[in-house]
Amino acid sequence: MTTGLWGRVEQQDFRSRVRGVLLGAAIGDALGAPLAGLSLDAIREEHGPHGLTEPAPAHGRRGAVTAATQLTLFTVDGLIRAHVRRDTGAWHPPTDVHRAYRRWAATQHDWGPDERRKDNGWLAQQEWLYARRGPDRSCLTGFADEVLGTLDHPKNPTARGAAATARSAPFGLLVGWEPALVLQLAVECAAQSHGHPAAYLSAGAFAVIVHGLTRGDSLDSAVQRALGLLGARPGHQPVTDALQRALSAVTAAPPGPEAVETLAPGPDHSAEDALAVALYCALVAEDVPHGLRLAVNHGGDSPATGALCGALLGALHGETALPAAWLADVEGRATLLELADDFALEMTQGATLHGPTAAGSGWTARYPAHLVHPAHPS
Repeated sequence: MTTGLWGRVEQQDFRSRVRGVLLGAAIGDALGAPLAGLSLDAIREEHGPHGLTEPAPAHGRRGAVTAATQLTLFTVDGLIRAHVRRDTGAWHPPTDVHRAYRRWAATQHDWGPDERRKDNGWLAQQEWLYARRGPDRSCLTGFADEVLGTLDHPKNPTARGAAATARSAPFGLLVGWEPALVLQLAVECAAQSHGHPAAYLSAGAFAVIVHGLTRGDSLDSAVQRALGLLGARPGHQPVTDALQRALSAVTAAPPGPEAVETLAPGPDHSAEDALAVALYCALVAEDVPHGLRLAVNHGGDSPATGALCGALLGALHGETALPAAWLADVEGRATLLELADDFALEMTQGATLHGPTAAGSGWTARYPAHLVHPAHPS
């Protein structure tokens, strides 16, 4: 994408949607964090008959995010570096994203930033990211070594949880890409930790929906595009069925926790169920707080469904629709804003930041992309 494709208004709208996606996902993640592992009955017993209606403390503070937000940030970091590396003649985004996830994995066992790691860039120097916030086991094992999981040889082939989907919103922000390519990249990067088709196809479908919303489509149109692209993929039926269930539930009964519970049956916490819950809640949301309350008050993976719904609503409405009081408490808000704005700059003005006409090397110091990456399968 080049600067010439963007007018001033369009750039401002794009930045608002990028901020909306990243901040909305973090708000939803933080809202769901105190409810992780609780059934709907347990939520009501602890927070009252209406469940959790306002942010509550988790991990020792109000507004604490989980590993879902941490990994989402590193997804953005990897995508920026992929675009920087394109100027060097190297272009394999799944490898750059995998390297970013490896940097996240280092935060889960290091005490803090390690200055000896020359590829850290600015993001991995943020001390708050080194808190361990319920990381998914499949993410830890998937990023434990340099071996890149692929669709032919995925990591953790039975892993079906929502963690890969919950980190995949940034792929949808690649608005200059065709939807089929967005799907492919999200799927390839999800398979680096979650190798079950329902998990990586959920990630791909979610990215395509975010992509459509960021480009100005309605939520229904974005979902229909995702369904069309999924249809050609082996193993798509559970994800297709989950999306269809969410669409059907909109008119089946009044919105409420009971309707949400029907979309997330049992304790399995699968990716496709989390996606169905998030989509349904975004479809029936009267506003962002209403949608997020619905998205987290159930017995499923509340942080993941909150993050997914928050990203959808942020992409749909932009940054200004997010509840200011909730946003003020979100952990790492300054980092989220800075990274969102960096991503928007890279997508709209990348050539002036690190291309042949770039004035300096400050950008490449923030996003080092000169390292030789491990060989990847052709």
